[in-house]
Amino acid sequence: MPFMRLNRLISKRSPIDEVEPVSLDTAAMPPDHRAYVIGDIHGRNDLLRLLLDRISADMAKKKKVKTDLVFLGDYVDRGQDSRGVIETILKLDLPGVNIVTLKGNHEESMLCFLSEPVKGKRWLHYGGDSTLRSYDVEITPGTATEVNIKTAAKKFKKLIPDTHRQFLKDLDDRYIAGDYFFVHAGIDPGESLDNQAAHDLLWIRDEFLLHDGLYEKVIVHGHSIIPEPEFKQNRIAIDTGAFYSNTLTCLVLEGKDKEIL
Repeated sequence: MPFMRLNRLISKRSPIDEVEPVSLDTAAMPPDHRAYVIGDIHGRNDLLRLLLDRISADMAKKKKVKTDLVFLGDYVDRGQDSRGVIETILKLDLPGVNIVTLKGNHEESMLCFLSEPVKGKRWLHYGGDSTLRSYDVEITPGTATEVNIKTAAKKFKKLIPDTHRQFLKDLDDRYIAGDYFFVHAGIDPGESLDNQAAHDLLWIRDEFLLHDGLYEKVIVHGHSIIPEPEFKQNRIAIDTGAFYSNTLTCLVLEGKDKEIL
């Protein structure tokens, strides 16, 4: 291991060294504050629309409180209607609801392709081709040449609405409410929440998933597919692989309650 990397690891301090840790058992939203949290959608606009109807119905039967609707990222790729997902979110009409849209690694890859198509061509191999198809751009990743890629990117730039491009650029990488830290992939366990690298928030897996220590907040995340939602003492995972499982998960947080809608 290079000396500089080793030195960085040695110098890291656990987040709980300075801040009182929070566990799942004690974590709570602020008073009169509810959050609906939606996992990775991946082009399944059909599932998203059904879930939004269920959220609206749930809101209607509960007392009116400050409400967040938090999307954990990965709106695009793999499923058939990435364009529709973005359009649905842009057209949301939920008076009084704070809509939070977080960035996933797939949105970062999509932006990379838009700015540098050849450099960002890897995006095509893990779902980007489906996204292009939803914008009426056809390309076959396995046989695409540099010319094909540049041609597809040129057409894509003409067809993607400015509102969709701006949506991608405006995505946040984190959100905090009460004792919860919302993020796409997870966090670096060796850094405080204030000192997280943007790349880790979008891409991290094993280092975060295998860590069982508590953090300053309970981490609510997607990114890593699981058969059903996981409630750990330090994190809640809700990416249930909607693009192939037909299950798009919504977590509801209110007070100390943690429920799946």
